[in-house]
Amino acid sequence: MRQLVDVIHVTESDTMNLRSSSTVAALACAVVAASLPAHAGAATPANIDPWVLEATENASAEFIVFLDEQADLAGVDKKRTRRKRGAAVHRLLTEKAAATQGPLLERLREAGVEHRAYWIANMIWVRGSRALAEELAARRDVAHIYANPTVQMAPPQVHPADLLLGPQGIEQSLQQIGVPDTFWANGFTGEGIVIGGQDTGYDWDHPALINHYRGNDAGTVDHNYHWHDSIHSGFGNPCGVDSPVPCDDNDHGTHTMGTMVGDDGGSNQIGVAPGATWIGCRNMDRGNGTPATYSECFEWFVAPTDLNGQNPRPDLAPHVINNSWSCPTSEGCTDPNVMLTVVNNARAAGIVVVVSAGNSGSGCSTVNTPAAIYDASTTVGSVNSFSEISSFSSRGPVTVDGSNRLKPDLVAPGENIRSSVVGGGYARFSGTSMSGPHVAGMTALLMSSQSCLERDPDAVEAFMKANAQFWTSTQNCGGIPGNIQPSPVYGYGEIRSALPGVADCVAPIGGGGAGLNLGSSIAICIPPSGAAGRVIAEVDQALAFNCEAAGLDVNSGERVIMVLRGTASGTALQGTLTGVDGQVAVCRNQTTGQSVNVPLSGADAWDCSAAGLSAAPGDSVQQILVGTAE
Repeated sequence: MRQLVDVIHVTESDTMNLRSSSTVAALACAVVAASLPAHAGAATPANIDPWVLEATENASAEFIVFLDEQADLAGVDKKRTRRKRGAAVHRLLTEKAAATQGPLLERLREAGVEHRAYWIANMIWVRGSRALAEELAARRDVAHIYANPTVQMAPPQVHPADLLLGPQGIEQSLQQIGVPDTFWANGFTGEGIVIGGQDTGYDWDHPALINHYRGNDAGTVDHNYHWHDSIHSGFGNPCGVDSPVPCDDNDHGTHTMGTMVGDDGGSNQIGVAPGATWIGCRNMDRGNGTPATYSECFEWFVAPTDLNGQNPRPDLAPHVINNSWSCPTSEGCTDPNVMLTVVNNARAAGIVVVVSAGNSGSGCSTVNTPAAIYDASTTVGSVNSFSEISSFSSRGPVTVDGSNRLKPDLVAPGENIRSSVVGGGYARFSGTSMSGPHVAGMTALLMSSQSCLERDPDAVEAFMKANAQFWTSTQNCGGIPGNIQPSPVYGYGEIRSALPGVADCVAPIGGGGAGLNLGSSIAICIPPSGAAGRVIAEVDQALAFNCEAAGLDVNSGERVIMVLRGTASGTALQGTLTGVDGQVAVCRNQTTGQSVNVPLSGADAWDCSAAGLSAAPGDSVQQILVGTAE
C-alpha cells in the first residue's frame, strides 16, 4: 500500500461543480472512525468487496463507493465529432453525478472523512473504517463498495541490447509495421490528432517529445489542459505530488510516449506518429496506482481541465489514450469490473482506449486484468522482430469475469523497443507496454489520413483488424485453435500500415448525412438564423457530408435544414442522417416537378424512392432534410 498524508480531504459542497480538488479539514481519520455508528450484530452487506472488509479490520482504508444510478449513454454513438460526442457524454455524466451524489457527499462531510467525487463513473473515493463501509453499502443509492488497493504496474524488461543506444534513424519496429512506406510516404504523420497517455508521467522537454507536446506552442509553454497529476499524496517521490508540470518518476511513461510521437528532428525517429501532439496524466506513484488514480486520469481525458481542476473542456479531449499498465487480482484488484463503466464511458465519448495485454504469458487466459479484459478496450499483445508471439505476452480468452471474451485484439512489436527515457536519453525495453503505443500511434495515423475515422473507435478498431497480418500458432486456448483468425494468441494479427478510403468509414461524422445515387452533389447546411448563416459542406466519394466540419455552429435541440442537391445516377434515392434527429425529408425531382414528403420522426434514414419519387439517371434532384441537432 502506498503511504498517504494523514489529513482529511473534503470535496467542495457544491456538487454541481464536481471538482476533483479537495480541502483539508481538522479531524484525524482515527477520531472520525471512532465516532461512526457501530454495527454490532448486523450482517455485513454482500455488496462489499472482501478486500475492503479485510483492509478495514483494524484501520481505515481506501475504497470506491459505486452508486446505483449510472448515466445512460445509449445513442451518443451518433455524435461523432469532438464537440457533439465528447460534450454530450460529459454533460450526461456530470448531470447524473450532480443529481445523485448530494446526499452521500453530505453524509461523508458529516463524518469528516477523506473523499473525492468522480463523474467518469458515478462514484466516490473514500478513506474510511469498516463501520463506514458497511453503513454506505447498506444505502439504497449505493450499488457496490469496491477495493482501491495500491497496484503494481507490470514492469517492462530492460533488454541487454542497451549497449546499442546510438541514433538508429527510423526504428526497426516502425519499419516492421510498414509506417514509413505507407503513411509517411503519403504525407500522413498524425497531424491534427491528439494522443493521450496515462502512465508514470512524462519527461515533457525530452528532445524527442518537447516539440510534440500540446502544451508547447512554438516555445510558449502552458500546462493547463495538457497535463494532470492524479497522485495527490505520498512520500519521497522525485516528482512530488500534484506536480504542476509533466514529470516522470519511473522512465516508463516517457518510453511509451516516445514510441507514439517521438522524433528529435534528427536521427532519433522513434515514434509511429511524429506529426501528432500529446497530452499526459500521471496515474502511478513510481509504478504504483489504484483504480481511483486510473479513473481520475480517464475523467480528465474526457474533459481536460486547467491545473486547478477547473473549467473542463471536452473539446480538448484526445482522440486516443494509451494505457500501458495493469490492475492485477494478485495485488488486490479483486473485482474485474471495478473500472468497466469508466472505460465504457471513455469509449462512448469517442476516444479509442488502447490497453496493453499484460506480461503474464505464455499460459492461456492470462489476459486477466482491468482494463485489458474489457470489450471497450483495444487490447494489444507483443511480438518480436520476427513477428513471433513474445513468450511473456498474455493470451486469451478472458475467463476472470466469466465472459470468455477473445483477447488480445491485436499484436504489435514489443521486444527490444528503443525509445526515450528521462534525462534526454534512450533505452530498449520489452513488454506489452511497448506494444500498445504502436497501436495508439497507428490510430493517430489512420485518423489523420481519413478524418471520418475521428471519434469513431468502432471504425478504427475494425479497420486495424481487417488489415492486420494474421500469424498462426500451434497453441490452443479455451478450445479455440491458434490457427483460426482471430485467435487467443495473436488476436486478429499484427498491425500493418494501410491507407483507409472513404468506404472504410462506417458512417459520416455528426451534423450531416449521406445520400445514394447522386452525382455532382453539394450539401447546403442552414442554421436557425436562416440562409445568411448557411455553409456549403463538401460531399465525398461516398456521398457523405459533414455540416459541422464545414463550419455550421448549432446547439443541441436547434433546428437544422440540410439541402442535398445533385444529379441522379440511379433510381434509388435514399440516405442516412448522423448527429441530427430527423423530422422530415422533402424529395424533389427538379426535372419533372414531382415532390414527395418522407416523415422521419427522429429516424436516421430516408428513402425518397420508397415514398414514390421517380427519377431517371441525369434528372436534377433535391433532398431537403429537416431535423434538430443532437
